[in-house]
Amino acid sequence: MSPLADKLRPQTIDEVAGQKHLLGKDKVLRRIIESKQLPNLIFYGPSGVGKTTVANIIAKNCGKKLHYLNATTASTADIKEIVASIGTIDSQGGILLYLDEIQYFNKKQQQILLSYIENGDITLIASTTENPYFYVYNAILSRSTVFEFKTLSAPDICEVLSRAVSILSEEETVTISDEAIKKIALAAAGDVRRSLNMLELCRMLGSDISDQTVEEILEGNSVRYDREGDQHYDIVSAYQKSMRGSDPDAAVYYLGRLLAAGDLPSACRRLLVCANEDVGLAYPQIIPIVKAAVDTALMVGLPEARIPLANAVILVANAPKSVSAYNAINSAMEDIEKGLIGDIPRQLQNKHFDGEDAAVKGQNYKYPHSYKGHYVNQQYLPDILKHKKYYEFGDNKLEQSYKEYWKKIKGE
Repeated sequence: MSPLADKLRPQTIDEVAGQKHLLGKDKVLRRIIESKQLPNLIFYGPSGVGKTTVANIIAKNCGKKLHYLNATTASTADIKEIVASIGTIDSQGGILLYLDEIQYFNKKQQQILLSYIENGDITLIASTTENPYFYVYNAILSRSTVFEFKTLSAPDICEVLSRAVSILSEEETVTISDEAIKKIALAAAGDVRRSLNMLELCRMLGSDISDQTVEEILEGNSVRYDREGDQHYDIVSAYQKSMRGSDPDAAVYYLGRLLAAGDLPSACRRLLVCANEDVGLAYPQIIPIVKAAVDTALMVGLPEARIPLANAVILVANAPKSVSAYNAINSAMEDIEKGLIGDIPRQLQNKHFDGEDAAVKGQNYKYPHSYKGHYVNQQYLPDILKHKKYYEFGDNKLEQSYKEYWKKIKGE
């Protein structure tokens, strides 16, 4: 018996759930499909959002012979076998190759495809869950049009699940509450296939699907993600940006997403970075506090690690912010990379002997603690940078107090 996801696989563009930004009326991808003038395409997006389904619909509409390869298992021999069918009676209308997970093809395999794509013998539709601009050979990218498939919304998935219930009821009436359908849709995290698999599992336990059955099926099916994939970087990015943006609710939510996936290292690392980069000199005491929370989290492990990390994340989100030190070091390193590296002023050098060619004899270093206010004016930067200013006082209370202090000491 075929899986429920296969039974419900859309046969027309209008049956595809979501992706209205691509397949809605007058949208570019829909117009391409309807024109039957097919360029090389790359579909990019998470699993279970319709990439393969749309490729199948395109193959039906364009009159080309469809060949399917999964790059995780396909070899160069598989490509050559497809190429061998070019010009045969079976492929008179042309060949459409759907290459799933193209990121797993190495450069040589992608280059073999390239020559056949260029001369039009093969029309390529490639799909990937990774960013194609990082994983797909540039020459193939430049000859293809990239379309990004989005994660489906819960209402989109609810529609699919309702249709699925109708299909299941053709054999035996299936009952399930709207609330239970909504819970499955939310738990699927945008993946239609995942939602249908969960519904099918519920149905296997009986045609009268109770809310309790759904709860038990969903338990332990918390969202996971590939730590090497784009979703990982999106969640980590949202986590730090929420702390930086002083939104404790969003910050603790994304912390929860990381911890639910067991990604304690990323949660700790970004928290430490944010305390230094985004809070910085506005509240420098936060740095050892956050370090202590991270040390505690790593010592106790999950699930208890969530508690010290939540304390620290909420503290960072609510703390005043300053990027003055971050900007200062970036600016200094930018000058260094440009080659602006002059001689260290003589008074700062760690040597006590002047050669015969020295214009000025003696180090002449002024020891600041010997002067009033523990400060004396002298040059510290190399001559070519002596007027450069890297650090600007932040507008927070602490740095402004430093500013007033130094203006007084320096007589400004």
